[in-house]
Amino acid sequence: MSYRKRTAALASVAALAGSAVLMAAPAARAEVVDVNYQCKTPIGDKSAVSPIDIKSVESGNGYKITMSWQKGVSSSPVELGKGAMNPSATIRLGGADSGTLTVTGPANQEAVPANTPIRINDLTGTYTPKKSGKVTFTAGVLTIEALGTTTTCTPSNSPGPSLSLDVKAAGGATGGTRSGGGSGPDLPQTGPEDSAIALGTLGGTVLLAGAAGTLWLTRRNRT
Repeated sequence: MSYRKRTAALASVAALAGSAVLMAAPAARAEVVDVNYQCKTPIGDKSAVSPIDIKSVESGNGYKITMSWQKGVSSSPVELGKGAMNPSATIRLGGADSGTLTVTGPANQEAVPANTPIRINDLTGTYTPKKSGKVTFTAGVLTIEALGTTTTCTPSNSPGPSLSLDVKAAGGATGGTRSGGGSGPDLPQTGPEDSAIALGTLGGTVLLAGAAGTLWLTRRNRT
């Protein structure tokens, strides 16, 4: 087998191996996490545990993040009429990013009876990566505004992330810094396949030069 063929074969094997690694490592991992909310309400402190699910869908240069509650939290001593309750929440970012993401949703579409757990509709927000890498999404503070009052529910059990997402920032920005100094231009780096192509090009150039020399000598002898 020639050097060029061996190089092409090795490159194909490496590409297949890389594809297998990418397929084995999922870009996103979601997990339902129990969150113990401690709520400060107008009528006193309340607590409730709800499984929280956070999912993502790619949207343009970012991701649409949806936060779901599988059980109700807090309650109201009076009935909350349709449209009387407006929820919002924060999601804590970790890993390659930091800070919080605010998610919001529609008001309650049905009346909430008195002294019953308040079921929160799905809340959504848009996350735009600032750095490339793995970012985690963890349930943060839930805020419920109803009838001119505000209820704040804070996780007390240090819940783990409900979503881990491999993201790529626009322009390929990463959290690391380039190593090495100097202000000169970077030289292109070549691998085995590039070397084979370069050698092939050089060989072709030498061959053409030799053929041209032979032709010149032949014509000169005839002259």
